[in-house]
Amino acid sequence: MEQHRTRTPQRRQAAQVRPAPSGGAGEAPVPASGPAVSVAVAPAPAPGGGAVPGSRQGGVPPVVLALRRFPNPRLTGIGAGLFAALAMFLLACVDRLLFGGSAIVYGVLFLPVSALTALWVRPADLVTAPIIVPIAFAVGVIPVAGGTGGFGGQAMAVVTALAVHAGWLYGGTLVAGLIATVRKVRQMRERQRHLARTATRRPRA
Repeated sequence: MEQHRTRTPQRRQAAQVRPAPSGGAGEAPVPASGPAVSVAVAPAPAPGGGAVPGSRQGGVPPVVLALRRFPNPRLTGIGAGLFAALAMFLLACVDRLLFGGSAIVYGVLFLPVSALTALWVRPADLVTAPIIVPIAFAVGVIPVAGGTGGFGGQAMAVVTALAVHAGWLYGGTLVAGLIATVRKVRQMRERQRHLARTATRRPRA
């Protein structure tokens, strides 16, 4: 007996591709036989939008960010004077131990101390900054003056050192005066802006 083999005909269906919907921009077409899957294409980031890791944060230079992390205390006039005098005295002692009381090293160290004193004094005592730094210079010059004898000889050595190294003294005082002046001008401008904003808000209220 002959057995007729029955073979189920396999219909080859061409994969029909659904057209992308008119309103769905950025969706990739998928075959109709499988479940509908929409692939969303993320838009490319704008050239200037968003902060990229390792780059400038908000367009601020790295130097400004480093300065912002620097301590920014607000000292009174007396506190700024004590800071400057103590700092110069300690630096003069270090100068005498390491460099034999070099006047150049002492003068170079006096400039940043003058700048920090003018930066750290509070706004109400900005006028005292150019007065504080010369006193601190005179206090700190005692260890490097190299006077001999009693009190008279030490005093004469200090006066001589102040006269000889007057250039560094004037330079540090000028630095402190310029920084204090710039801070005062900025403070006055901010106060004027605040008053202008207050005056413009009053009529609206």
